[in-house]
Amino acid sequence: MPRNAPGRRPDVVVVGAGASGAALAARLSEDPGRSVLLLEAGPVPRQLSDFPPQLLDARLVPGAQAECGAVSHHPVRLTPDRPYSVPRGRVLGGSTTVNGGYFVRARREDFARWSAAGGADWSYDRILPLLRGLETDLDHGADAVHGDRGPVRIRRTDLSHPAAAAFGDAARELGLPHEPDKNAQDVPGFGPVPTNTVDGLRVNTGISHLLGALGRPNLTVTGDCPVHRVVVREGRASGVVVEHDGGFEVLEAGEVVLCAGAFASAHLLHRSGIGPGAVLTRAGIPVVLDAPAVGARFSDHPQVVLEWAPHGDVAEPVGSWLGGALHVSSSDGAHPGDLEILQSLVPMAGLTTGRTSVAGAPLAFLVSVQTPRTSGRLRTRSADATDPLDIDYGYLRTAGDRRRMREAVRVTAALLGTAAFGEVASGLADPDATTLDDDRRLDRWIRAGLGTAQHTCGTVPMGPADDARAAVDGYGRLYGLSGLRVADTSILPTAPLRGPAATAVLIGEFMARAMRHGPH
Repeated sequence: MPRNAPGRRPDVVVVGAGASGAALAARLSEDPGRSVLLLEAGPVPRQLSDFPPQLLDARLVPGAQAECGAVSHHPVRLTPDRPYSVPRGRVLGGSTTVNGGYFVRARREDFARWSAAGGADWSYDRILPLLRGLETDLDHGADAVHGDRGPVRIRRTDLSHPAAAAFGDAARELGLPHEPDKNAQDVPGFGPVPTNTVDGLRVNTGISHLLGALGRPNLTVTGDCPVHRVVVREGRASGVVVEHDGGFEVLEAGEVVLCAGAFASAHLLHRSGIGPGAVLTRAGIPVVLDAPAVGARFSDHPQVVLEWAPHGDVAEPVGSWLGGALHVSSSDGAHPGDLEILQSLVPMAGLTTGRTSVAGAPLAFLVSVQTPRTSGRLRTRSADATDPLDIDYGYLRTAGDRRRMREAVRVTAALLGTAAFGEVASGLADPDATTLDDDRRLDRWIRAGLGTAQHTCGTVPMGPADDARAAVDGYGRLYGLSGLRVADTSILPTAPLRGPAATAVLIGEFMARAMRHGPH
């Protein structure tokens, strides 16, 4: 395997140009004295017009389309008898290019948990300047909570659509709080969804962070360049092995940062011999570092879809497929606002086929339990990069898991049963009243339709050095090796109470600050 030529050794190789990697590479390369090489497994469009239109249309969710060429698919098990296929973005911008554009900050409680694991720099008060600095909030402008000079433009969804207005009226009828700004840490309730979509355009992190930086002489962004493993010499990561022009090449670097996502970063570590020693040995992978926490557990959010029949034809959404969102608390009260009811203004039949309307089709609520909960496990089967991972989500294992999911479904049904929602809806399509009233029947209904919100975190969790459950420190540095960091949602010990897209970008910003200026 040939090595890169002398003089081409970058200071940093960043693996993955998604939410975290694009932000990290852009921020690191603001320092003209630091050379950065960003490697992306998928294509790298060089200007806005090079992105296919369906990846830019904020009324669509490209990742929900089975034939979308900008994703890779992972076969998983949500429960022992519920196989599923989970998409991840494989293109500049990563999953921010194919997701729904939801850009809601984590809650103060999330940062308290993460700071307990990763140190005081993860506290909300220390993170807030980064949150403000990464955004331009087009609704609020600059104030104590929001920013107006960052690369990510934020716009909240329009609640004037008849279905969205009915959702808000129904929430008020049930006495639920109004939450006009879901990025302001207010009491959880009903409100518009902050998005990284503006005037119908989905602005992924490739667009927001990288397109304007591609001319920097110290930044190289290379697409269609899968990374096969990290090279480790004498206890230090010295580069990566990439597939290039039908062969393999060693690219040396001063430091390697993995931003490939919660599945791919852990998989890459495993293929590099970094992970649970016994598991790697069974997979035929020589052990470089016995790191039991890599892939041992992960966190995500179970989800079901509840569809409802509108009265007649419903207008197509204008700017985004999203309507409003309601956050309510499960009955144990431990994590306020841990149940999410997210409104789609496009039928599921449209989201899965790339259409903004489908005549006669029902509309839907995406209903998730977002309680911080670690239930998943990821294992590598072999050294072959094309061999699928063994991924078990472990959903609905406990009585508490099942109770919270029932509560979320029943709150959604109650909303649809209000007089306010009756103005636009003919009723809930499924489950029926008998099923809703019976715990066992409802559990069976939930299991049969179970999905996932695709919020995976924690496959390479941060924590103290003496904690066997931790693989990295609060700055993503891998324990037991030097020159290697992980900087994506892999490091979050538990998923946030809100979808993690905004947090993934934050991680890139956080790591760039730490690498450029040291701990704060």
